Formats: sequence, structure tokens, C-alpha cells
Amino acid sequence: MSINSIFQFLVPKDKKFFPLFEQATQNLVILAQTLHEAVNAPKVEREAYFKKIEELEAIIEDIAHKTNLELSRNFITPFDREDIHALISSIDYVADYLYGAANRMRLYQVEKITKSIRKMTEITLESCQLIQLAVADLKDMKNLKGIAEACIRINKLENKSDNVFDKAVADIFENETDAKNIIKYKEVLSALESAADKCKGVANVLESIAVKHS
Repeated sequence: MSINSIFQFLVPKDKKFFPLFEQATQNLVILAQTLHEAVNAPKVEREAYFKKIEELEAIIEDIAHKTNLELSRNFITPFDREDIHALISSIDYVADYLYGAANRMRLYQVEKITKSIRKMTEITLESCQLIQLAVADLKDMKNLKGIAEACIRINKLENKSDNVFDKAVADIFENETDAKNIIKYKEVLSALESAADKCKGVANVLESIAVKHS
């Protein structure tokens, strides 16, 4: 048995941080799902989705704040303090950029949702679902292989998102003649691409934690 395994056995079962991680990832998946539904809904129905996304982003931000407060109050943590901070912060970043994409659609009154936007929201939704699964596996550290596999898939999805983004931007510049629309679509696509990149950031944190406990 490794030193880390012995330490994990001796430390009391965590009742503070993992419930917060689970709440954060659960709400993140709902947020990503809501955004994907929004871009597939008629324009007249999108406002309700955008309001829900705003509420979910605020909930995740509050969970991140509570997690950092718990860090300041508790000496014993389930894994390294800097990793706890990095994990909850990286999850919060994903929510920020997904909300940013929704907010741009809302403020810029984007009427036509392109296939590329729909594809990118689909990619980020899948990435968020993988994040939820991997974070759940951190609880007992018994499925480190599952965490590693989820991280690999998230990285592949981020590369896929990059490809969709590049092709979409090239298509906008080639076919769109209205300068305002070019700016609108590029802003939305950039926020979605950043969200996918932040999902990769979560995967990097998860990989680091898994390596330390292997």
C-alpha cells in the first residue's frame, strides 16, 4: 500500500468538498444541456433558456466561493489544497464561458443559429458530462484509469472544437457580407471555443490529481 493510500485510509471520510464538487458538476452539465437546447430552440423560446443559464452560472460561482471558504476553515482536506482550488476554479471557468456564449447571443440578438454553433454546444455538453463522471471517480480514488480515459476524451473533444471553430470562422469571412454579423458570430464562436478549452483545463487538473494518487 502506498503512502498516499495509507493517508487516504486514515483521513476521515470527506463530507464537505466532494458534495460541493458534485453540486458544481451537476449544475455544469445542466447549464451545458440548457445552452444546447437553447441553440436548437426557436428564437422566441430562447430567452427562457438564457435566464436559466444565468441562474445556473450564479449557482456554480456560489459553489466555488463556498469551496474556497471551506479551504480556509479546514486543515484536513481529501487531497492537496491547491488542487482543490484549481479544480473548483477550472469548473467555474467553464461555466463562465458557456454563460458568456449565451449572453452574447442574447445581447447581440443572434437570430440564425448556425450548424457550427450547435455542434460546439454539443461538444461542450459531452465534455461537461465527462467532467462530471471523472470528478465522481475522485471520491474514492479507485477508478484512476477511468479518470485518465475521461481526460483523454475531453482533450480529443477540445481538438474537435478547435477544428469546428476554425472552419466556422473561415466560412463566416468567406460568405458573410454584413460586418456586424461577422462580429456577432465570431464572438459567440470564440466564447464556445474558450469553454471547450476550459474543459481541457479541468481535465489537466484531474490528471494531475490522479497522478499524485496513483
